[in-house]
Amino acid sequence: MANETKMVILTPHVHVFHIDDGADSHPGGSNNYFVGDPKEEMLLIDTGDHKRVWTDALLQAWRDLGSPKITAILITHGHADHYGGLDRVWDAMHAPVRAHPKMSKILKDLVPEDALKPLKNNEVLRTGGGVSLKAIFTPGHAIDHTCFYFAKEKVLFTGDTILGSSSATMSDLKSYMKSLEKLSHLGHESIASAHGALIPAPRGKRLVQVYIGHRTEREQQVVASLQKGLSTVDEMLKDIYPKNLKKGLRESAKRNIRNHLDKLMKEGKVAESQPTYALGSASAKKAASKNGAGRANGKAPAKAKASAGKK
Repeated sequence: MANETKMVILTPHVHVFHIDDGADSHPGGSNNYFVGDPKEEMLLIDTGDHKRVWTDALLQAWRDLGSPKITAILITHGHADHYGGLDRVWDAMHAPVRAHPKMSKILKDLVPEDALKPLKNNEVLRTGGGVSLKAIFTPGHAIDHTCFYFAKEKVLFTGDTILGSSSATMSDLKSYMKSLEKLSHLGHESIASAHGALIPAPRGKRLVQVYIGHRTEREQQVVASLQKGLSTVDEMLKDIYPKNLKKGLRESAKRNIRNHLDKLMKEGKVAESQPTYALGSASAKKAASKNGAGRANGKAPAKAKASAGKK
């Protein structure tokens, strides 16, 4: 049921607020995390989107925990479903807001500027119950993405870099693969993502490698499509993805194919030929008719501007 919420305890110091937001792009709903000791202090990871039903339910979950002091509000990255409710959450919690430095411009319109404290890569954040999280900059899904690692209980908070019930999208695949490689060397056993199911051990321990394998396989599929003579993203989409792919997922799938092509171009393995444009026969006749009318009225015909495509 859309907007249904629940609280789950993942480990002794990780409390999960889950909402079924009904989004096709990330099946399995969304998660925000309270990390620490509710009798002392806690960290909050992400504040959800701007919908009041989400913010109200998140704040009620905090009150159900006893309204513990929030040491800091951590934002994983600059997509609206991760910081959209921040202004109302901050009004209740009055906690420092910690995020990648590139997010400051977005967040300063939501909270007082002195509440913003940009994160540093590998910074350690401490809260109640002897809990400490390590902030790890992980560009790829977004340039301003940060994951958090709770070494004591071996939980990796992955934001949108790794999802619990589907594959992730990215803005820069080359950076994304480097981030996955970085995460693969941590000693985590559980994956706590921003969307989808919680992934405990033993699958959580393997999931980063599964993601690396999936991306490697998808790249091989893109190369195979090119070897078949397919040259457009739409052709590759039909070749690679199942015919019954949900309509709401097609744009994300095409974006992933483009990201693989961009990576292959950066590596010098693929060359791009930009399209050129010409008027179709019907349009050409219409333009010719207008130009003739223009000459009859003493007006000069408009000139078409040609541009060579990049090879």
